[in-house]
Amino acid sequence: MTLAILSALPEEQAGLSDLLSDRVQTTHAGRRFVTGLVHGQRVVLALSGIGKVAAATTATALIERFKAQRIVFTGVAGGVGAGVQVGDVVLGTHYVQHDMDASPLFPRFEVPFYGAAHFTAHAELVAALSVAAHAHLGALSGQCGVQNASPDTPRRFIVHHGLIASGDRFVSSAREAQALCAALPDALCVEMEGAAVAQVCHDYAIPFAALRTISDRADDTAHVDFPAFVREVAGPYALGILRLWLQAQFNPSPVHA
Repeated sequence: MTLAILSALPEEQAGLSDLLSDRVQTTHAGRRFVTGLVHGQRVVLALSGIGKVAAATTATALIERFKAQRIVFTGVAGGVGAGVQVGDVVLGTHYVQHDMDASPLFPRFEVPFYGAAHFTAHAELVAALSVAAHAHLGALSGQCGVQNASPDTPRRFIVHHGLIASGDRFVSSAREAQALCAALPDALCVEMEGAAVAQVCHDYAIPFAALRTISDRADDTAHVDFPAFVREVAGPYALGILRLWLQAQFNPSPVHA
């Protein structure tokens, strides 16, 4: 079985290639792919760039060219749901394109000719990633990183499960975030790729799941220190969580943080 790990930015996959043995780097369709082995099983890493079209193109290449049989997306997102805070992780159980609007021909958010607005994640993938995420974040909570209103009281990191909204727009104002929440009250976070990859995986009947580290609250401060967060928090999160997940997938020994 070939597992694929997809991200938009290099920093979101920092260190993952070091988990692979027998690494081979390939350029295809203008994108970089790294294939190798983890516990003797084939894994391919891919960087899509930002946006739904770029993500869909890369997901298709993973399936057609690299024969990916499961795809996991890892990256950052802006939190919009109640209680979704910086440093938390969101595991998408379903995905919607918040900028899809073919009305009045179709209801808002519905993808034309699919008869639905949401694409559903693969339940087993989500469950396995959830185990790894809880193990990794549990080890971090109270030790370092994000804090709550009191600088002396570390907050406990949370793994959320639910709706992820994707669109070709970086949501970076409180007004935009509030409008998105009003239209999609179940949305936990907003990003720019996941729903597109979910649609491609739906078309090919490929299991898909995404995990997102919350970098901001998708408000007027969303751009502040974004590169540093991706480099110093999101990348290490992804490495820790996916290392545990890959170990559990390919090695029957218990998962440890």
